[in-house]
Amino acid sequence: MPRPRVFRNRNHPLQIYDNYEFKQRYRLDKETVIEIAEIIGHQLESATLRNQPLSAMNKILICLRFFATGSFQQVLADQINVSQPTVSRIVPVVTRALASLHEEFITMPRTDETRRKTQLEFYNINQFPCVIGAVDGTHIRIQSPGGLNGELYRNRKGWYSYNVQCVCGANLKFLHIIARWLGSVHDATIIYDSPLRIDFENNLYPNSVLLGDSGYALMQYMLTPVLNPNTVHEQGYNEAHIKTRNVIERAFGIWKRRFPCLSLGMKLKKQTVLQIITATAVLHNLCIILKDELPHELPPIEQVDLNVNENIVFNKNVNNNIYRNIFINNNF
Repeated sequence: MPRPRVFRNRNHPLQIYDNYEFKQRYRLDKETVIEIAEIIGHQLESATLRNQPLSAMNKILICLRFFATGSFQQVLADQINVSQPTVSRIVPVVTRALASLHEEFITMPRTDETRRKTQLEFYNINQFPCVIGAVDGTHIRIQSPGGLNGELYRNRKGWYSYNVQCVCGANLKFLHIIARWLGSVHDATIIYDSPLRIDFENNLYPNSVLLGDSGYALMQYMLTPVLNPNTVHEQGYNEAHIKTRNVIERAFGIWKRRFPCLSLGMKLKKQTVLQIITATAVLHNLCIILKDELPHELPPIEQVDLNVNENIVFNKNVNNNIYRNIFINNNF
């Protein structure tokens, strides 16, 4: 005689937790999760109602709980009352749906209007003109992949990771993300091999610059600190550069604090890990759009009037150091 099938009771976190408890568990407001369901829910609905399938909302909550805890899947399954194989299937499916939104939610300012707005937001930090993004790499921890190429994942700090390069705006939204390079790869290699470099060299972002740290090569579109400032202008430039570029460090900090799975060492298929990185970056931006803040975030940057020297001319024939000196003398 076959065993009777048992359908587990599936608690609904939107109902059983108050707003504070819900955010503690999922790192998102209820309203944000409802918005996510409206955006991708149609991709997640089951084709049949047989066997009491999970709703799109429940699938989203399972995936978000994984992002918020980085816990092993069996622990996750125990917490939300579904089987481990179910969780193993759901997390990649929801992750793919979220990651597929990256072209909608992670975009560089390509129009004159959006570039002007972005430059104004950056200028309001510390009067650094022409900036449309701060760029840096951050390491997303994974467990040892093993195999012949395992050591290629080991970063300079000694642990296994992907080196993910991001550009962010003054409001901490990600504008560009490259999530595919192994932990041993240097930041400068990633930017050199990226479509972003080609876009800047083809003048897709006229009269605009990125701010990078000293790990990047100085270019007319990539301004780095002066290593040994000797003048008041150079010192002022460095101070403004540090304060303005700090937004990328803040963005990384908030991103990883909201989604601890990025820091605890995921042991999943490579493609799933890379999609989780992109998916959580999409969610990071959505949270900023919806003003879904984590507790203890830094206050917004005080606004000031714009007074930018707009007579910036990019000349490919000018040595990069000379160009930076001209930029400094004209603006600091």
